[in-house]
Amino acid sequence: MNIVSLCPSNTELLAYLGRLDDVIAVDQSSDWPPEVKRLPNVGPDLRIDIDQVEALKPDLVVASLSVPGMERNVEELARRRLPHLVLAPNTLDDIASDLLTLGEAIGETQKAADLVRRYREFLAEYRERAAAAEPVRLYWEWWPRPIFTPGGGNWLSELSELAGGRNVFADCPQASIQTEWDEVVARNPAHILLVWVGVQTKKMRPSAVTQRPKANETDAVRNGRIHLLEEALYCRPSPRLLVGLKKLAPLLHPSLFPPADDSDPLLGR
Repeated sequence: MNIVSLCPSNTELLAYLGRLDDVIAVDQSSDWPPEVKRLPNVGPDLRIDIDQVEALKPDLVVASLSVPGMERNVEELARRRLPHLVLAPNTLDDIASDLLTLGEAIGETQKAADLVRRYREFLAEYRERAAAAEPVRLYWEWWPRPIFTPGGGNWLSELSELAGGRNVFADCPQASIQTEWDEVVARNPAHILLVWVGVQTKKMRPSAVTQRPKANETDAVRNGRIHLLEEALYCRPSPRLLVGLKKLAPLLHPSLFPPADDSDPLLGR
């Protein structure tokens, strides 16, 4: 089976399902597992080269609607009648459902079911640990100018709770929100978590926040709690979010959660 993946999270789902050998091309941003970087890429996930995809004659194109603008890819796949599957996750449960859907589409139903069982068991374990925590206020920043942050409809609000925190924008039902810095200050986060999409941590600086007007009015800045996190572990709707959770939870509540490490609870490595 020849498969083309059009976004990083879909590539990661295929890796968890053990079908990377069937992947013949990926989008430009797919970088995990590292071996996928050797595959042909069909362009940025918002500007996929559909001509190139069509020329590869795939048996299945795994597309996504997880980012605004991706609908253009889906529309073109449909227009050309290329065989495709569209995933549009916003929540942790959506990710489990996507594993099952994709597993069924590629003949890995049992493996998908086993992954989902272990995925949900891990979430339940952290939910139980988080119940003993006093929730801390978290502000997640996806992009600095203009500011974009996840709302209550996004997996990061759920991940916040599982780590013993609360997204300060969880009261907004949208998955993604464009807001103003003054509004962030008014919500007074205790921790600021920078996960700029597509930007490596080495290219981010706390000063990008501390130099903003009224930044010192937030508990996060006053207490030096600006965290530069790996966006690949928080911004992609795949089971790798569990690795991100393992790192975030002890950062917030070191006495309640196991020490952070890089091992993947679904892969055992």
